[in-house]
Amino acid sequence: MNSQDWIVVKFGGTSVSSRERWDTIARVARQSIAQGLRPLIVCSALSGVSNMLEKLLVESKRGEYDALLNEVERRHRVLADEMGVDFEQLLGEEFEELGRLLLGVSLIREVSPRVHARVMAMGELMSTRLGAAYLTRTGLETSWCDARQMLLSMREPNATEHRLFLSAACDFSPDGALTERLGEMPGAALLTQGFIARDDAGETVLLGRGGSDTSAAYFAAKIGATRLEIWTDVPGMFTANPREVPSARLLRQLDYDEAQELATMGAKVLHPRCLPPVRANRIPLHIKCTEHPELEGTVISSDAPDFGAQVKAISAKTGISLVSMNTLGMWQQVGFLADIFGVFKQNGLSIDLVGTSEANVTVTLDPMANALDPGAVNHLLADLKAHCDARIIGPCAAVSLVGHNIRSILHRLAPALEVFEEHKIYMVSQAASDLNLTFVVDEDQADRLVRKLHSLLFRERTTDEMFGPTWQELFGAEEEAPVFATAWWRARRDELLSLAAVESPVYVYDAPSLQSSVDSLLSIEPVNQVFYAVKANPHPEILKQFYAAGLGFECVSPGELEHVRGLFPKLGAGRLLFTPNFAPEQEYRLGFEYGAYVTLDNMHPVERWPEVFAGKEVLVRIDPGQGYGHHKYVRTAGPQSKFGVSPGELARLKVLAEQVGFKIVGLHAHVGSGVRTTGTWSQTALFLAEAAQDFPDVRILNLGGGLGVPERANQNALDIAELSQTLASFKEAHPRFELWLEPGRYLVAQAGVLLATVTQLKQKGAIRYVGIDAGMNSLIRPALYGAYHEIVNLTRLDEPTALEAEIVGPICESGDVLGHLRRLPTTEQGDVLLIATAGAYGRSMSSFYNLRAPATEHFLKG
Repeated sequence: MNSQDWIVVKFGGTSVSSRERWDTIARVARQSIAQGLRPLIVCSALSGVSNMLEKLLVESKRGEYDALLNEVERRHRVLADEMGVDFEQLLGEEFEELGRLLLGVSLIREVSPRVHARVMAMGELMSTRLGAAYLTRTGLETSWCDARQMLLSMREPNATEHRLFLSAACDFSPDGALTERLGEMPGAALLTQGFIARDDAGETVLLGRGGSDTSAAYFAAKIGATRLEIWTDVPGMFTANPREVPSARLLRQLDYDEAQELATMGAKVLHPRCLPPVRANRIPLHIKCTEHPELEGTVISSDAPDFGAQVKAISAKTGISLVSMNTLGMWQQVGFLADIFGVFKQNGLSIDLVGTSEANVTVTLDPMANALDPGAVNHLLADLKAHCDARIIGPCAAVSLVGHNIRSILHRLAPALEVFEEHKIYMVSQAASDLNLTFVVDEDQADRLVRKLHSLLFRERTTDEMFGPTWQELFGAEEEAPVFATAWWRARRDELLSLAAVESPVYVYDAPSLQSSVDSLLSIEPVNQVFYAVKANPHPEILKQFYAAGLGFECVSPGELEHVRGLFPKLGAGRLLFTPNFAPEQEYRLGFEYGAYVTLDNMHPVERWPEVFAGKEVLVRIDPGQGYGHHKYVRTAGPQSKFGVSPGELARLKVLAEQVGFKIVGLHAHVGSGVRTTGTWSQTALFLAEAAQDFPDVRILNLGGGLGVPERANQNALDIAELSQTLASFKEAHPRFELWLEPGRYLVAQAGVLLATVTQLKQKGAIRYVGIDAGMNSLIRPALYGAYHEIVNLTRLDEPTALEAEIVGPICESGDVLGHLRRLPTTEQGDVLLIATAGAYGRSMSSFYNLRAPATEHFLKG
């Protein structure tokens, strides 16, 4: 059988997770055979299994992996039973090997990239074992092939071990020997794995997440396939992400360059690394939908018609990190860029976008191509210090307009580009290939910008040779999931509407919801003391509830100290924490007089006022060097933050402590706000524990706050159980220390809402405005640092969406916008809007600006 007889078809996780989906695979394979093509089928792991294997690696380091391993086995047993194939015969040895690997990890408490790759490869190996047996059982004789015997990874110079094992690349030159070998294998179809390959030592390596597309493209190129088909859960590429923009239109035909730009800049249908192999060999790539095989899909080829200069699509790529490098020494200096790019090469990091000026170079790092763990970032910044002052900005998103000859139609794009005037743009990149125009912005702005740009650029488009039907036309209007379906305010809707009828705008706090947050934090057994950050919301009823639950209080001003002491005169000294910064001398004295733990944030106080600290016990706040959060104003670590003593000053601080005569009994770090990844606090604990080696009196590690809550309906909550487990592992290894947390937002944000009444409606050009009686004087977070709050029409809760509007207040400022492009039902004057997750940093940051009174407050008991 010659090379032109082959077709490569790839199926993702959702396409291989049930017997019915394997029946679809069988039909697709038979159709190919009927066309005279022999199929090489490339499959991913079952849906969700790769994530479970990742989690197994984490849990095995704690020796607590049995339950999850049993669940992985159960998933495969259920599918084997549905298929009517023998689980033990097909997968018994694989699960034995997986168990041995996890046992080894649990014994040494470490996961090497080599072991990581071997464990992750199990997902594809097991799904394809079952699939090959089932296809043969249905009468389609299928031979199982090991991808590791066909794909060999290339050794990249200066690549880290992590990259070599977990994000490998392979040679895709045509391979006559492989084609001949496959041609000699029995069966009408061949079935192999995506995602995996081998290195020159025969070790298993991975092609990175999404690597199954790339595997399929490698195979197509190596055996000279007639075409490559990628079967997925969407019927092609669209003018925007159709899940976010239902009016997005199908792109019927694209050339390789356009598809490459879309995939690289954030379109998730294709992995960007899958296109070079097929483009180099002029192999057409078809994107098809497993659930709806009758739909036409998208064809990517060198034969795509030239439709002239226009924007074909808008994409957004999130998780971007910017590295901004400043130096006056680069001006007219030969080789400066080579030197700094060499640093990135030495650190095994791939640069994406580049922007330069006379004294600055800014680049972006794409997490798809780089392992951006905190250690790698800190190492990069340290190496760059020899050449420039470097800092990390993120998380960011790259919003791209993609199409041919964009430069020639910039004048036509001007009205659409006006949407960027409201947002900070960190970088603008216009490709020399004239295929994209990219704007790098704060990550939380990306979805809104894409929706708005798409509306402006594509709302007049109709179905033609280039653009197919919209997602909505193909599948109908998807039923919208209720916003925060289990939120407390849904059950108390009538009560809230009655309250708003007599008092608006008004903040409302729910006591049972507060208690739920308290109980959640108190379930973290390794934490010895939780201090509530009073600045988040000092309402007396909230503080009384927290006092009764045994929480301590973290204060940052004399006013907060006096407020807490006034409410709780018998509060124990161990439950009061004072953390001033850049405060005058008398505030430190007051903190000690109140019996609080006092935290030093700077060397200045002990150098200038040593008598205040003599004979005292203090905590010291250290800057770990990198902050986290959606906006620079909530990232409270790193060189751009005013907080904390740098690690380089600790030796001098130790000398000062001995000279002045005070004890450092605790170390503190706080990296930012809104963090929902559990590893942040264990990393902080490890950082502080290492610093504590030079301070024998340290018994307390204060890990700070910043525990995030879901701000959008589709966001996941912080996994408190996982956080407890990671801190338990730390504490087991470091029993010397007490662990403290000082959350604010986590405890009160979801328990509070802001109710506001619609005052006016307005249409201005294409933009609709809904005016309410609450403005930035009541809730400044959106204007101050781009915070997002879900907004619903409580009067017409869960009615169908009818409009998108700017939600604005009555303050005489252009920035008085509480929500951009929010989807609402038909809304009228007098309706009550509810602004969710408003219990933290709402009323406590309000003002009488414009001499308008801010929203009042109301506390709801159980």
